[in-house]
Amino acid sequence: MHLPGIEIKPLKEIKRYQESRLPGLLQYLQEHSAFYARHFKSYGIRIEKIKTLEDLTAIPVTSKDYLQRHNDDFVCVPKNRVVDLITTSGTSGEPVTFAMTDADLDRLAYNEYISFCCANTTSDDIYQLMLTLDKRFMAGMAYFLGLRKLGAGIIRVGPGLPEQQFDSIRRFSPTGLVTVPSFIPKLIDYAIKNGIDYKNTSIKKAVCIGEPIRNPDFSLNTLGQRIAEKWDIKLYSTYASTEMGTAFTECEAGQGGHHHPEMIIVEFLDENNNPVGEGEAGEVTITTLGIEAMPLLRFKTGDICHHYNAPCSCGRTTMRLGPVIGRKQQLLKFKGTSLYPPAIYDVLNGIEEIENYIVEVSTGPLGTDEILIRAGCDNPHKDLESIIKDHFRAKLRVAPEVRLFLKDEIFRQQMTRLTRKPLIFVDKRNP
Repeated sequence: MHLPGIEIKPLKEIKRYQESRLPGLLQYLQEHSAFYARHFKSYGIRIEKIKTLEDLTAIPVTSKDYLQRHNDDFVCVPKNRVVDLITTSGTSGEPVTFAMTDADLDRLAYNEYISFCCANTTSDDIYQLMLTLDKRFMAGMAYFLGLRKLGAGIIRVGPGLPEQQFDSIRRFSPTGLVTVPSFIPKLIDYAIKNGIDYKNTSIKKAVCIGEPIRNPDFSLNTLGQRIAEKWDIKLYSTYASTEMGTAFTECEAGQGGHHHPEMIIVEFLDENNNPVGEGEAGEVTITTLGIEAMPLLRFKTGDICHHYNAPCSCGRTTMRLGPVIGRKQQLLKFKGTSLYPPAIYDVLNGIEEIENYIVEVSTGPLGTDEILIRAGCDNPHKDLESIIKDHFRAKLRVAPEVRLFLKDEIFRQQMTRLTRKPLIFVDKRNP
């Protein structure tokens, strides 16, 4: 199993290593990025003065809004060097196009290679990919490339279709799954209804993508508990995004996703763009390393997380990233309570009668946030509506409006023609 040497060095040495990469990155952006060359000039940034990670604070941050308005100006290579074009999911605004060179694909493969190593993957493993490998989606390709570099077996089944998933498990005996964790209870329910002995299959672990399975204290959240109670497999949480082209994956200890210093510089900032301390919630802000086509500098992801610097029991000394608490722009003020959508999802995931859902927020007549839960189930009935509200009052102290539908109707609302993953949050609030 590969463990990069930099990941077991003291934090001071990791910092020196990243600072040694800074001059080359800044010079590259100055020469090849129309956006950053303009950015440096507009703010009077002299890149030769940026020598330490602390010096980065002299450079104003960027965000997805910049990417949406100036997409082409971020591209640093001519079109004839671009070998792959992808887009972000568009769950928080207009999708952004990302270009990748051949070297960027190699970097992506290496990132997932060392990330799967975090999740105790070896060349003896076979992984079933229960996710989209088309639709301009970076992640599906990244997992494929990383597993290929590692020498593990790969079964490209795609999302959904429990019958086909179990057919592949029976035929090929995979040891691991890569999937959104909310799909695992659906697999379990299908197995129980169809007499499949899922507990005695070859599956030993699941790399969980796109959704948190842990609370900020690293205990399993409701979804994680729901899986663990019914299927004794090892769950590995991950965090990644198209913009960073980098993943933070848990090791066996399950104490946060490990930072790969070769791939990315990470800051955690408050609302005024000042650094927050260890264990404090801050917005994940990234500077990518080793990307040719579209490197990013001090890019605010919108994701709010905690971070921890203590060495891990696995031997890695790198920073660990806690579960995403929520997206900054999705913070809700509801009946005097501040909360992020994941807290709502956690309540809904704990109610077994709910098969799927959409959380819709809007601005009420008094200018306050309103929440509507559209919940899908097999048998909508009035008592269930009361049960759902009682769960919310018990866990969050406030109860949103609830409307019940058949699960197939919610599924149709979740999956639009261009979507890559189910739509579960709709923000209709006034700007």
